[in-house]
Amino acid sequence: MHFKSQPRKMEGHTDMGLICENFDTGLTGRMRDDEYESRSGSDNFDGASGDDQDAGDGHPKRKKRYHRHTPHQIQELESFFKECPHPDEKQRLDLSKRLSLENKQVKFWFQNRRTQMKTQLERHENIMLRQENERLRAENNMIKDAMSNPVCNSCGGPALPGQISFEEHQIRIENARLKDELTRIVSLTNKFLGKPISSLSSPMSLSAANSGLELGIGMKGIGGSSNVGTPLPMGLDFGDGVLTSPPAIPGIRSPMGLLGNDAQLERSIFIDLALAAMEELIKMAQADSPLWIKSLDGEKEVLNHEEYARLFSPKPAGYATDATRETGIVIINSLALIETLMDANRWAEMFPSIIARAVPLDVITNGMGGTRNGALLLMHSEVQLLSPLVPIRQVRFLRFCKQHAEGVWAVVDVSVEIGRDAANTQFMTCRRLPSGCVVQDMPNGYSKVTWVEHWQYDESVVHQLYRPLLNSGIGFGAHRWIATLQRQCECLAILMSSITSDDHTALSQAGRRSMLKLAQRMTSNFCSGVCASSARKWESLPVGTLGDDMRVMTRKNVDDPGEPPGIVLSAATSVWMPVSQQRLFNFLRNEQLRSEWDILSNGGPMQEMVHIAKGQGHGNCVSLLRASAVNANDSSMLILQETWTDSSCSVVVYAPVDVQSLNVVMSGGDSAYVALLPSGFAILPDCQSSRYSTSNNSCNGNIPKGGGGKDEGGSLLTVGFQILVNNLPTAKLTMESVDTVNNLISCTIQKIKGALRVA
Repeated sequence: MHFKSQPRKMEGHTDMGLICENFDTGLTGRMRDDEYESRSGSDNFDGASGDDQDAGDGHPKRKKRYHRHTPHQIQELESFFKECPHPDEKQRLDLSKRLSLENKQVKFWFQNRRTQMKTQLERHENIMLRQENERLRAENNMIKDAMSNPVCNSCGGPALPGQISFEEHQIRIENARLKDELTRIVSLTNKFLGKPISSLSSPMSLSAANSGLELGIGMKGIGGSSNVGTPLPMGLDFGDGVLTSPPAIPGIRSPMGLLGNDAQLERSIFIDLALAAMEELIKMAQADSPLWIKSLDGEKEVLNHEEYARLFSPKPAGYATDATRETGIVIINSLALIETLMDANRWAEMFPSIIARAVPLDVITNGMGGTRNGALLLMHSEVQLLSPLVPIRQVRFLRFCKQHAEGVWAVVDVSVEIGRDAANTQFMTCRRLPSGCVVQDMPNGYSKVTWVEHWQYDESVVHQLYRPLLNSGIGFGAHRWIATLQRQCECLAILMSSITSDDHTALSQAGRRSMLKLAQRMTSNFCSGVCASSARKWESLPVGTLGDDMRVMTRKNVDDPGEPPGIVLSAATSVWMPVSQQRLFNFLRNEQLRSEWDILSNGGPMQEMVHIAKGQGHGNCVSLLRASAVNANDSSMLILQETWTDSSCSVVVYAPVDVQSLNVVMSGGDSAYVALLPSGFAILPDCQSSRYSTSNNSCNGNIPKGGGGKDEGGSLLTVGFQILVNNLPTAKLTMESVDTVNNLISCTIQKIKGALRVA
């Protein structure tokens, strides 16, 4: 028996079913001609409901009448859709009365609008997936070509079967990563679309391309321009019918707005930024790179800004640029140095005068094969120059490590703000462009290190006295990093050797370690008091009677055993001295001349009781001093002092320590419970052309190792004192205490100038 099929109205028919039954194929062409937002579900067919399909075969179908909503109606409907994409019957009735529309017209408009939104989202996902697919295909073709014609890396001839190059191996690893990334994207697409995507190239996944809807979103990636049309609200959740807009990652423009709140997207952005930074570092570190040219005096290299702008990007307006490069031989192998750089605590200990604080924020990728190759970290650090007149540079950056060959490694840092919108960086005082080092193993455990430092900073926050130093590249430049690394590695080599120190009392290895640890903490606290880092909680005191070249801070100590309890006052200032860095350093560290400026010397020379060498030069050491003129019955206080110098900076830091505590430390005891308040000096070379260098407002950078150059020109002296003004943490600070420490600094500077016979 043959039954003739007839269309019937189905009970419980869904809204989507009604849309499909009444969809006119001619609408697709018309939708291509109009802008998305001007249409947006505004076209309806009068009488195009399920009831129109009840007519039998013998009845002629009624011709559908096309209706276009007015701009006012569209605007009202769009506004309501943003608030509620699924209106109920009461809301639809209210809209129909207010806009002079039939209830079913409002109903169909919302159905069409939701369908268009969902289709547009589907097309956006397909565009993204197709791009990933093309990328994978290109890399697969590259691997096939490499495997079909293998070449030996050593001789250049045909390779043996099964042998692949390091580059091919890296490509395979990257290809596997991309496949995992693609799987993740497909999973996310299934979540947002509510249906599985079986294949990237299947007709189902590409069906949205035939809808004629245009998606105005650029896909040029980080920092690229895009022709953005009418923005599409992303973060849609069609599961429960609620339209939500997720918060974006602060400060980062996502190339795919849909995943703006997804941690994996931020991870992908960071990986792209790190790879680009590594490429830039390698180009900057090449010996014959056109990015570097000789300065006017021919003494040093300077960045070729035109070439850099051509290859990379020009600097933003209002920022000064500090770009330097330095190469040196260091007593450390490449693996040990890489491990130090990739560990935040060890990195800060290696560069204590540069890194005030280092905090690891996240591990984005781990190294491959149990090594640091491919490791990517997100870190925050405070980079300092030992002067209260130069603000600390706080930077949030990526650190990426890569092995380029056997015994050749590179580590690059780059601020996460690179590639973001200019509007998000306009209030920043500094950012670190791709900077870092390339390390190559040398014989006998040495390494050749090429360091590149590239900063952009706001010069207006720097005191006039220090601007020439920063412009020269000495302040935060590569020369300072290399000099510090050489000095620290030399110190480690001496301490690990079997050569005993030339101290006057026999110290055990444990005693030496405890003394050095105590001296390290003393110097770190001194730097914190000078630079106001967040490593210690200081509160700045605005004192109107003091000049802008004096920094006064205070902190209350209640439970820190390494500092006396009570109110601690820190004061520091910087002045120009008409003597060289080396001469000033030699004078300040000389215990025989200490009485000429130090009130703790009791008017007589100091006697060195213990000397622990930290370098080949006599000035790099930790000493224990005692005033020789003191009463024999009053020997309860000694002076712990650390001094070091290199071509970029010289430091003399000291603190009084009681004998009982020192006996515990010298016997190998814990030094964390020794209370001390450090004071001291930091000496930097003067880079003003009229005083130090004959070049055009720049330092020549060729200061001999371990010294401050010739005994002519000048230097920049920073003086810092920390004193206990009251042993009760609840006490109030008085102006008398501020005046006392201010007078102490002024008197000390005048005594130094008088002893050196300078104005």
